[in-house]
Amino acid sequence: MGAIQRGTYTFEIEYSVSHQNGAVHVYEDGTFKQELPFEFIGEKPDEAKIEKMIDQYYDNLT
Repeated sequence: MGAIQRGTYTFEIEYSVSHQNGAVHVYEDGTFKQELPFEFIGEKPDEAKIEKMIDQYYDNLT
């Protein structure tokens, strides 16, 4: 799972399987803006749920 671009925003995903949590780090033009934490079950987070979280965040900006 790599970085996701939305306009001038970059969303970088990091997660820990052993802790079953992670975060999406939000950058605007390379400047850190916010961390969006999440939890998951299994070996990796659900990519569709992360994309939905990113879409909701981005939609609320406009």
